[in-house]
Amino acid sequence: MARRTAPALATLSAIVTASVLCTAQNAHADLVMYCVGSGGAVTVPSDLYVPPGESCALTGTTVTGNVRVAAGANLVITGGTVNGGVRVAADGYFDSTDTRVDGGVTLASGGFGLYLSNTDVGGVVVEPRGSATIEGFLFVERGSTVDGDLTAGVGEVSVTGSEVTGDVSTTAAYFTDLHDSFVDGALSVLNNPTGSVVCGTAVGGRATFAGNLGGVQLGPNGGLDSCASGGYFARDVGISNTTGGRTTLDDNIVNGVLRLTANTPVAEVAANNSIRGGIVGDHSAPTASAATDGVRGTAEERARERRAQAGASTAVKGAARL
Repeated sequence: MARRTAPALATLSAIVTASVLCTAQNAHADLVMYCVGSGGAVTVPSDLYVPPGESCALTGTTVTGNVRVAAGANLVITGGTVNGGVRVAADGYFDSTDTRVDGGVTLASGGFGLYLSNTDVGGVVVEPRGSATIEGFLFVERGSTVDGDLTAGVGEVSVTGSEVTGDVSTTAAYFTDLHDSFVDGALSVLNNPTGSVVCGTAVGGRATFAGNLGGVQLGPNGGLDSCASGGYFARDVGISNTTGGRTTLDDNIVNGVLRLTANTPVAEVAANNSIRGGIVGDHSAPTASAATDGVRGTAEERARERRAQAGASTAVKGAARL
């Protein structure tokens, strides 16, 4: 009897051992590190989660998984690395400086905002507001790179001194402004309530502006924003159905056709533009330029206030248990 029991026990032991190992592996795969307070130059070997209403401030931290910022939460990261992606929930805020995010960054419907400074990300999506009361924003600046597409369906969208290797596409954003940047793909700005400004920026694909209110300004002297120089558009540029403001082009190079359709008032095209494929559609000479105050929207101020709130909260909470 003993000789028959030993093999059975050995088999049972092997099954139990395999089961334990499998469970441990799954537990590790599902491990999530909660972050409340501040963290330093450590490696988080899992996903990272900032709970609802809390704040997390990281400096020099590496997160090997994905990051989730819950409703009403804040994540401020400086000099860090995220090997996965970042998703920010309603009323959540993500603020990143001198950081690399290998995956994409997504601001969910009703999210407070994204502020990326000298940050490389795999793509950016700002989801439409839907029924939410908060209208989020996206600021990309100071040498940031979006290695993929940038898509936004709400809020203030500003790209300054940065590069987008894919397409930039906004629909019903509050405005879409690009200064001193590169867009390797196409640019599409549709139905923005306060229009669009593109200055000192190169666009590799077709540029389309349609159904915008408040005006479209390509280059200086447009009345929407201060601007040092015009831009370079490698392909056709189409501007149509702009109402409630001026459509102006000054000091640009368009290496294609400029198509102007149903803009009210008609587009103003300065003589110093180089339109290599010619102009199709109604246009006129520039009128006197209105003064601009150089301030577009309130997102930058709101980001500064939210960053300060996050700093005060993490100071009270102390060191996070990472």
